Amino acid sequence: MIPEKTDSFKFKHLPSLIVETYKKWDANDPFRLSAVVAYYAVLSLPGLLVIIINLVGAVWGVEIVQGQLTDEISSALGSDAAEAIQTMMVETQNSEKSALATILGIGTLIFGATGVFYHLQLSLNQIWNVNSENSMTFVKMLIDRARSFAFILAMGFLLLISFLVTTAISVLNGYIKSLFPDLIVYIAFALDFLVSIGIITLLFALIFKFLPDAKIKWKTVWIGAIITSVLFVLGKFLLGLYFGQANPGSTYGAAGTIVLILLWVSYSCLILFFGAQFTYVYAKRYGYGITPSGALKEEAKLD
Repeated sequence: MIPEKTDSFKFKHLPSLIVETYKKWDANDPFRLSAVVAYYAVLSLPGLLVIIINLVGAVWGVEIVQGQLTDEISSALGSDAAEAIQTMMVETQNSEKSALATILGIGTLIFGATGVFYHLQLSLNQIWNVNSENSMTFVKMLIDRARSFAFILAMGFLLLISFLVTTAISVLNGYIKSLFPDLIVYIAFALDFLVSIGIITLLFALIFKFLPDAKIKWKTVWIGAIITSVLFVLGKFLLGLYFGQANPGSTYGAAGTIVLILLWVSYSCLILFFGAQFTYVYAKRYGYGITPSGALKEEAKLD
């Protein structure tokens, strides 16, 4: 039985929160939403990576950033997929074009790179019961694209912070190793886990707070972001094991890399949408609420 609204969360409410979250998550057809975002992620990938590499590379160095991203992709999707994506990045950056083609290319790059966040916004609107279809004007579309581009810049900033923190941890690990050589493996793992949780939690908090067409309190945002980040890090580990053992892309030959990207983004979105649904259920249960923003307020149909 689902408890009535209360002023504060109690641990005994957790089972009913999870059950209610699962029912609403399943009712929103998360597999279809994830497939849509995954499709646009493939289209957005070249532009997204080029923008982030050049943005962070301006501070950290393009080759270093590209190498770090390749390592991350390799750990998630495998070395073959990482090599294919690296080739894609090099070809996109090295192509010689005229001035007009360059201007058009930059516009296309930005429009394509923002596509994944734009459709992620539409999916979150559906999960949070915010009806934005009737307000989909050209001006709003431009605003949403600009907001999506801001998230790309935020991702670049968080990636830069992650690199700086990782470097600091490496230096700290060298000092700790001289004092406690037997514990360095466990300490390094714990620090890496905490940094990953912290960076991902901040990213999810920004997504939940600013991407959907809704107003939500920061208290609810942080709770939902923490839950989502823990699930995401756990899911990332399990997906790495699955892709490493099963190698599902091998069946598709040359198209294997595209299939792996689609699968990884799709599975990751399932986790993200579950966390977003938990955030919605939590907000409704404890009276914080999630209300439509601006002109959408009258059009939304809340539970």
